Amino acid sequence: MVRQIIFVIGGCRSGKSRQALELAEKLEVGDKIFVATCAPNDEEMRQRVKQHQKERGESWKTVEAPIEVPATVTVNSAPDNVVLVDCLTLWTSNLLMASTDGDLVVIHQAVADLIAALEKVPGPVILVSNEVGTGVVPENRLARLFRDATGYVNQQIAAIATSVFWMVAGIPVKIK
Repeated sequence: MVRQIIFVIGGCRSGKSRQALELAEKLEVGDKIFVATCAPNDEEMRQRVKQHQKERGESWKTVEAPIEVPATVTVNSAPDNVVLVDCLTLWTSNLLMASTDGDLVVIHQAVADLIAALEKVPGPVILVSNEVGTGVVPENRLARLFRDATGYVNQQIAAIATSVFWMVAGIPVKIK
């Protein structure tokens, strides 16, 4: 299997996760590894997680990695595996919330680590993220920091991706 880095980006409920799963299912691979970055902290989120697991089916192995995405990608990547990371937006949020310095240094290092991991993977990796640059300027510092951090993550991953899909109302638009 040829090394591919596929990036699927779009707004909330745009069909990003569905598209990423469809792309992964089209690949002829052995193991399908789903890297979940969500840390469900309430009942509604736990129900969403269960629904997503049901939609994926039993052919997917789920690895929970709210923060350690680079290491998880490295450990689970193989020439005949597909690794699907869903999603970088929650990963970014988790990193910011775990950070004590309140700036983007932790994000820059985490993205550098992820890029280094992606440059070495022997098989396909699909990454999902939210586009946050089309909304209004947030009213508080933490929200602006999150928007800036997510925009940075998205730009860096799109730059190294072999293909990028932008999801609009459930329709994939290939932009790279």
